[in-house]
Amino acid sequence: MNQTYINLISDALKISKNQIKNTIALLEEGATIPFISRYRKEVTGSLDEVQIADVQSELKKLKEIDKRRETILSTIEEQGKLTNELRKRIESSWNLTELEDIYLPYKPKRKTRATKARDLGLEPLAQVLFMQKNSDIEGLANQFLTKEVASSDDALQGARDIIAEWVSENENARNKVRRAFRQGAAVTAKVARNKEEEGAKYRDYFEYGESLRNCPSHRFLAIMRGESEGFLRVSIGPDEDQTLNQLDYQFLKGNNAATDQVADAIKDSYKRLLAPSIETEFRNAAKEKADSEAIDVFAKNLRQLLLAPPLGQRRILGLDPGFRTGCKLVVVDENGDLLHNTTIYPHPPQSDEYGAIHKIQTLVDQYGIDAISIGNGTAGRETDALCRKIKFNHPVQIFMVNESGASIYSASAIAREEFPKEDVTVRGAVSIARRLMDPLAELVKIDAKSIGVGQYQHDVNQTKLKESLNGVVESCVNAVGINLNTASKHLLTYVSGLGPTLAQNIVNFRTENGAFDSRKALKKVPRMGEKAFEQCAGFLRIRTGKNPLDNTAVHPESYSVVEKMAKDLGVKIPSLIQNPELRKQLDLHNYVTDKVGLPTLKDILKELDKPGLDPRGEAKAFEFANGIKTIEDLREGMVVPGLVTNVTNFGAFVDIGVKQDGLVHISQLANRFVKNPADVVSVSQEVEVKITQVDVKRSRIQLSMKDV
Repeated sequence: MNQTYINLISDALKISKNQIKNTIALLEEGATIPFISRYRKEVTGSLDEVQIADVQSELKKLKEIDKRRETILSTIEEQGKLTNELRKRIESSWNLTELEDIYLPYKPKRKTRATKARDLGLEPLAQVLFMQKNSDIEGLANQFLTKEVASSDDALQGARDIIAEWVSENENARNKVRRAFRQGAAVTAKVARNKEEEGAKYRDYFEYGESLRNCPSHRFLAIMRGESEGFLRVSIGPDEDQTLNQLDYQFLKGNNAATDQVADAIKDSYKRLLAPSIETEFRNAAKEKADSEAIDVFAKNLRQLLLAPPLGQRRILGLDPGFRTGCKLVVVDENGDLLHNTTIYPHPPQSDEYGAIHKIQTLVDQYGIDAISIGNGTAGRETDALCRKIKFNHPVQIFMVNESGASIYSASAIAREEFPKEDVTVRGAVSIARRLMDPLAELVKIDAKSIGVGQYQHDVNQTKLKESLNGVVESCVNAVGINLNTASKHLLTYVSGLGPTLAQNIVNFRTENGAFDSRKALKKVPRMGEKAFEQCAGFLRIRTGKNPLDNTAVHPESYSVVEKMAKDLGVKIPSLIQNPELRKQLDLHNYVTDKVGLPTLKDILKELDKPGLDPRGEAKAFEFANGIKTIEDLREGMVVPGLVTNVTNFGAFVDIGVKQDGLVHISQLANRFVKNPADVVSVSQEVEVKITQVDVKRSRIQLSMKDV
């Protein structure tokens, strides 16, 4: 194992070298982050998922630097310019920017002004000028005239181009410019020519300037989007005169005509080469930072949404509301299977409210419906009000659910595979019903970007976004634990150690052989090797299996420990689980071995306290304010209940029962300074908000949580 990696990661993350070494070993063996954090606490020193992910990320960066280093060394060696001193510098550097600076003079170049000047034999002239000891520059330049270099001005121009390239490739010069950017770079934006009307949504940035250091991530991403769409012209840079003064101080040594030539070359180098190059560096760094913050916000929101409490396995009537096309209505059973679908038309233009009520009543009685799930889109409030009018013959809970992404699912390959004979409207309604039953199981089928949380998700680095969101989904799935006998292929895909092939094999095996009666039976699934079983078994539950431990997060590798505990107490495992007083008699130190330590033993006891309990709790119905269905019903000063649908760096969006969510700006979240909205609110949280401004024309609602 690379000891340098261990040392560097330990220093960067402030985690002991032994913890880093053991964590890397587990990752290199193919262990997943959820498995390591849950079942290898003794090995890692109880590192959590975030810390393990950080170790993985740092390891990846160092490997990329090593790969780049190999390319740099081989390229310079091929040129015959790799001295022992240069090799030592390159091999000792772990800073990618520094490596690129060292490599820059040796980097194969496309045809530049400087390379053309060298080809014309003007490098000796540049060298003499750069020494700044000669005042007769014209006489000097005339010595280099040829067919291709027709005049002294041409010769001097070529020499200046070479000097400009030397300046731009000088490490100290680059670091001076970087320092100037770091200390005083401003981001400025102006409207593009003749784009005032077309780019009106970016009006705030038509004449804009702010310190790059102080520019918040959401504002930076908005400016970058305006530039990419062609509405803004954006530049980033420090004070030009001050930066040029620093470069002059470094390179200017005399006070003669040659010095003037070098000064002109420095200015040209800064404007044409250095400033654009360093600006790109800082743009990329600022973008990366903004991306990271936006992805972090998205990940937190997604986690809260995925871990929203489920209603559980109930019979549900799903309603996808609509006006002209009617409301698509479906019945799903306890396992989420479609039993019936139809369409009702309670709203204008048909307005068949009586027929709709009769149909809903009939289906509720016929199928023994426990709950009604209504999408919160167009006609959602009207449909909710309709259902609440109905007098049912038995208790029926009514919920409105966030339908973001349901249309994406309904047109997806996954939906076509699940319901090949149904159209998109039926599939969408099924998704709405299943979201109430188990939000996590349904939302994993949708591209996380389409779920409707986060900010600027289409502007950030898509690879990093996907990695982060997939990590969140995997973490949530494994934190909750999955019912092995009802989970879909798509849900199983995210279980530690599985993936598409094994997930499909599990479903096929279940179809052919019936429900699994034990975790051990998983080993009969084709291609389920020991490693895959080790990684996945603890996260899969069997609700009514022979062994009660199969319905807990206790890993099969630890069953013998529980068996010994029960034996020592003279009881069977079910009695040990059912009787907390018995468990209090256990001294965990008696069960510590070289492989099982106190962290694992404490986790085992926690699981025995709550076998099969869903950590998410249970869904509760929420009611919006009566009489408010559209934005026109809102009045300033009203205080209404709402549900947080999205949290961003600049505030929170709240659904108050009209089609358009309202914004609680960060300054309106509390009667105190709020640095991060996530410290105050979370996705799906119930809140009371005051309406402070309503713009019907622009469909904008401003809200406040102050003094509410």
